[in-house]
Amino acid sequence: MQQAAQSVLKPPRPNRLNDLSSKEWLLFQKSWFVHNPPPRRKSVVVHPAKFPETLIQEFIEFFTKKGQTVFDPMVGTGSALVACLRAERRGIGIELNPKYAVIAEEILDEERKTLPKSRGKVPAQRIIVEDARNLRSLRLPPIDYCVTSPPYWDMLRMRGFETQQKRRELAAMDVYYSDLPDDIGNIDDYDEFVEALCEIYRLVYQKLRNKAYMTVIVKNIKKGGRMYPLAWDLGRELSRFFVLKDEKIWCQDNQRLAPYGLGNAWVSNTFHHYCLNFRKEEPV
Repeated sequence: MQQAAQSVLKPPRPNRLNDLSSKEWLLFQKSWFVHNPPPRRKSVVVHPAKFPETLIQEFIEFFTKKGQTVFDPMVGTGSALVACLRAERRGIGIELNPKYAVIAEEILDEERKTLPKSRGKVPAQRIIVEDARNLRSLRLPPIDYCVTSPPYWDMLRMRGFETQQKRRELAAMDVYYSDLPDDIGNIDDYDEFVEALCEIYRLVYQKLRNKAYMTVIVKNIKKGGRMYPLAWDLGRELSRFFVLKDEKIWCQDNQRLAPYGLGNAWVSNTFHHYCLNFRKEEPV
């Protein structure tokens, strides 16, 4: 009995990873989740594939502590940095397209105005207009966590891709990322695209501190009547230098079903993404 009482009273081990309670930690460990984000702001609707800040914030708060540095090598209109502001983390983002970088700065300015004054000093957020493939030449502080969602190959350029027709009807909305020659979302060869993407993440690996995590939010894709397992290929290729720890599956249950292949062939309505969690584990 005395030994049992001592066991119960034993202080918990320190949480070295995040600031969450045991209950919050446990809930995040579920391997799938449903997340239906709020409507996008008008200022970011122009971006064709923006990820929700509310989702990214959950990952940031699990894989870092307050004050640590988060990195996104393809930051777009700044979802990861908005999430960093809300979670009280420093953020650094790289964006190839200057137009999206300007939008991201404007959004961050708006977000800073909404923060309660009681929080004190606002964590710095930095946007760098650059090709992520030049990451080696950038002087960055040690990175505590990377969260990123890459282009889904050149799918945005495919005729009829999801809501592209509606977006074309509105001149202010982009239907693909850019016409820039360095934009890997314009590479039409799948293997070349995967190789270019993995090279970026290899550079991220070099900037991460040891034992830090990287989350890649990605999806398998369909093109020309065939599925390309982008998520699985990235899991395999990035495991050559990262350690793939696990996956969380993001399910969207508020999407409208479309009758793809009805009465003729199997074509799924794909309403899930893979959140692949990697870790840098170098020998000490």
